[in-house]
Amino acid sequence: MSLATVHSRAQMGLDAPAVSVEVHLSAGLPALNIVGLPETAVRESKDRVRSALITAGYEFPLKRITINLAPADLPKEGARFDLPIALGILAASGQLPAGALAAIECVGELALDGRLRPIRGALPTALAAAASGRDLLLPEASADEAALASEACVRAASHLREICGHLAGEARLARRAAPMIMTNHGAGAEDPRPADLADVRGQPFARRALEVAAAGAHHLLFLGVPGSGKSMLAHRLAPLLPPMTPAEAASCAAVASLSRGGFRLEDWGRRPFRAPHHTASAVALVGGGNPPRPGEISLAHGGVLFLDELPEFERRALEVLREPLERRNITLARATWQAEYPAGFQLVAAMNPCPCGHLGDPGRACRCTPEQVQRYRGRLSGPLLDRIDIQVQVPPVAASALFAHGPEAAPESTAIVAARVAAARQIALARQGAPNGELRGVDLIARGDLLPEAEAELPRIAARRALSARAVHAVLRVARTLADLGGSAHIDASRLLEATALRDFDRRPAPG
Repeated sequence: MSLATVHSRAQMGLDAPAVSVEVHLSAGLPALNIVGLPETAVRESKDRVRSALITAGYEFPLKRITINLAPADLPKEGARFDLPIALGILAASGQLPAGALAAIECVGELALDGRLRPIRGALPTALAAAASGRDLLLPEASADEAALASEACVRAASHLREICGHLAGEARLARRAAPMIMTNHGAGAEDPRPADLADVRGQPFARRALEVAAAGAHHLLFLGVPGSGKSMLAHRLAPLLPPMTPAEAASCAAVASLSRGGFRLEDWGRRPFRAPHHTASAVALVGGGNPPRPGEISLAHGGVLFLDELPEFERRALEVLREPLERRNITLARATWQAEYPAGFQLVAAMNPCPCGHLGDPGRACRCTPEQVQRYRGRLSGPLLDRIDIQVQVPPVAASALFAHGPEAAPESTAIVAARVAAARQIALARQGAPNGELRGVDLIARGDLLPEAEAELPRIAARRALSARAVHAVLRVARTLADLGGSAHIDASRLLEATALRDFDRRPAPG
């Protein structure tokens, strides 16, 4: 038989569209041509495949070989088509039974000696292959990740000869079972001691803001002098968040598998914590390239994105965050590509009150002029600040609070606060199916959550603070979370005022 078809899959964002690798052998001068919008790595596969077949002991046909990657209008990138191209050549030249190819899909990069190298995006590929009902054959190094898709029939090999033996019926490859995973919620694998909220001394108002942000999935901004504990607080948000559901864990793992570092099994079920440097570009934050790759906001999906020294980021880099903060996804469009990535991250940002950092610091005098302070804070646009529900000042911590002893001085631990957070989050999910941070304020008003005194107080708060409509809705969302933490079905005036206090400086002019 001079024609063979092998089923494979491309990678476009989190999608893995089906690709048919058609191989045709014909008479003529020996040549190998690949058509179907292949990019450079795909075109170079002909040299890898030829060497792999020969060193593995197979015959490379001295014929005119045409390889079509269908559909032809779908861009193909990466070395994942090496394995299906090699199997197609073997089947078309009669060295493998062509009928065995109908029941399998395969992806994998070939080394020159026939070994199989891992691919990027094994989990999204396995999730897509599960719907087809075919077995998925792929490199051994990618098997555990792919097997996380429990519905998929994953079979793995470390060498081309093992794949061929399986298809020829000589030595069947066993189905790979899903790996046993020990979930370490919140803590990084490299950190033997998880960040605990009990380590934070003083700062009761900032701790309260952190609890409310975790309970309602609200974005959060800390403003304070250097050394006041802003970064310390931010690193303790992820452990406060409720455990991930299997669907959330799979979504996070699928995004991570597309990154340069790939997905680590020990990170399954652990909420990501990403902290890019303030020199990061807009592309690094939201993703990009050709083909588009996920950025920091997608790699933080389901977890926390921490932006320290927020005004030091490029203005353009910050402004591109506005849409993902509301939509919780990002669409990256190029001339021939369009990829959509999830971006359900929780933003925690920190900034100094002025360029020198000591405005309001009782221990050191500020050297900045009012114009410098205004210009520094002006790097953050009003529309961006409006999308951050909670904005609080973090004052310096007194030495007496750091070294206080006794039960009354011991702050609550992460475990205690996380229990309250989980209970409040469950109330919100049972009521509306989403955290309060994802609600529209107009829905809260229409649903009648506000008690009469709170409904009467809301216009006065908006006028006194000169809040935009988006900021008013943010106050309502935070007040709804405060009510959930208190076990109340309605929002009263006291919780509305506390929610207002948790937006402490978004419209405040720089001090003179």
